[in-house]
Amino acid sequence: MPHVLDIEQSILLLELEPPFDKRAVQLARRRQAKQWHPDIAPPGRQFEHERHLKAVNEAADQLERLAEQSRGGRVSANAVKVSAAAARKRRAEEGRRAYEAEQRARAEAADRAKYDPFGDRTPDHSVVHRYARCLAYPEWGVGSVTGIYFSGDGDDVQQWARVKFQVGVRTVPAGSLQFVDFSKPDLAADRVQRFVTAAQHAMVEGDYGTAAQRLVYARNAEPRNPAVLRLMTLAFWQAKNFPAAARAVRDWIRVESDRPTAYRYAARIYEDMGSYRLAADEAERAADRAPGDASAWGRLGRLRLRLGDRVAARSAFERGLLIEPSVETLLDLALVHHLLGDVGAEVSACEQATMLDPEAAGAWARYAHALARTDRVSDTITACERALALGDDPEVDDLLARVREARPRQLSSAA
Repeated sequence: MPHVLDIEQSILLLELEPPFDKRAVQLARRRQAKQWHPDIAPPGRQFEHERHLKAVNEAADQLERLAEQSRGGRVSANAVKVSAAAARKRRAEEGRRAYEAEQRARAEAADRAKYDPFGDRTPDHSVVHRYARCLAYPEWGVGSVTGIYFSGDGDDVQQWARVKFQVGVRTVPAGSLQFVDFSKPDLAADRVQRFVTAAQHAMVEGDYGTAAQRLVYARNAEPRNPAVLRLMTLAFWQAKNFPAAARAVRDWIRVESDRPTAYRYAARIYEDMGSYRLAADEAERAADRAPGDASAWGRLGRLRLRLGDRVAARSAFERGLLIEPSVETLLDLALVHHLLGDVGAEVSACEQATMLDPEAAGAWARYAHALARTDRVSDTITACERALALGDDPEVDDLLARVREARPRQLSSAA
């Protein structure tokens, strides 16, 4: 028994309309692959997506072969109609045989119940659901199940559901459905999972505004869920809605006040808003909660320097260098020493940057400018030449020319 029962079921699975050609099948395959790739499946549903995508590929291969063998490379609607009629007749025959097998099983069960009444205490009942959600795409809303189909044989039987959503009819794996009972309210965790999944799909498409709105609904279901608050902060921030991002990150901080991540987000959001004082305060709280993070102290130092607090900036940079030296932090520290008028410390910091990364052209350029403020002319020329060897820099080139011109000339000794 094939995975897809007949041509009609293959067309339904790929959401095609006859007549069609090979190109139409290829486009339908790509469209379904974008929707059902395992990488975008919600947690625990990757296997359903993988099986569904496998069935889509098999159906597309079948239809492509049929289109290649058809006259003119197109499969007509009449050919699909004839094939569907034959498939229905075959399924009716299979249904008759299944009914006869079921009757025989019922007779055997009745005989067993008569002579072995306590052999099986499991009740025999069936529940038919009509309304369901697709957990992979909860933004489709609640749909009406119009048909259930089975494919495969033996241990590899797969169940499909054809559901009518507001966006249209979709053929989905039955395992990806969550049936809805309107007599009972949804659990908060279920609502959170639906809206988070929908928000992640919007983020993949780059629509951060829509993602943020869906995450607001998830936050309303569980106001103290840190994962939801983190995603909502990120979505509002990427959507350039900084006031909303600031409110979201404050809610996140109330939930996880002992962790530095929320404070890092807050510092960056306030910095983008232009509120450097608030950004520096949040960066300081992040550094206090992660004292071993050199990047946190570097960010704090840059914000303090932007506010004009050079002494506090120097202290933050020095704290970060003790944890993990970096060229960027050393050059920032050199700038602080320059603003404080300490030329010796500036030269020392630039020299350490060149020693840390001898291939950093920017470090050599800063080292050359720092040396130019001293009387070390030869060292200045050497640093300029090294910087120009690593990359073109008009300012360094001009500095080298001025230093050479101002360099005292030496008379050669007489022979």
